[in-house]
Amino acid sequence: MAKKILVVDDEPHFVRLAQINLERAGYEVVTAIDGKDALKKVEVAKPDLVVLDMEMPHMDGFEVLQNLRKNPATRELPVILMTSPHGDVMRDWQSDIDDYIMKPYNPDQLNSIVKRLLAAQDGDEANREEVNTAIPTPPPDRLAQPVTWWRTIEEVWRKIGF
Repeated sequence: MAKKILVVDDEPHFVRLAQINLERAGYEVVTAIDGKDALKKVEVAKPDLVVLDMEMPHMDGFEVLQNLRKNPATRELPVILMTSPHGDVMRDWQSDIDDYIMKPYNPDQLNSIVKRLLAAQDGDEANREEVNTAIPTPPPDRLAQPVTWWRTIEEVWRKIGF
């Protein structure tokens, strides 16, 4: 049986992009258009993983995340936060999310993160290692610097006008 992923975003093109690529990768995809809809879909669809936009009407991604983490039934549900770069905000929530991806994102990167988190959830060590090597890591000299990778991405976005 295919793993079920809930994709939550108020921007239909991001939802559709994620849905198409995740379905091509063999996952069953359920979608929601805002935070309230997401919490209902989590309860009904029982997804294996959630891809969650941060900025949405009615209830933002952080409120949804808080609700998921408070509920014993969804406390361990893997959550990938999908957002535009907000370094300071991300730092505050890093312990509550399993991973995050910046918009606009590379669909292959999203698929890799999903595969890695689901493999970790299933305890599939071989698959986890395979996926981890597929995600590019910064060069060694960048790892030695005190600047975190998300701060670097934020600086790049600022330079190109986002």
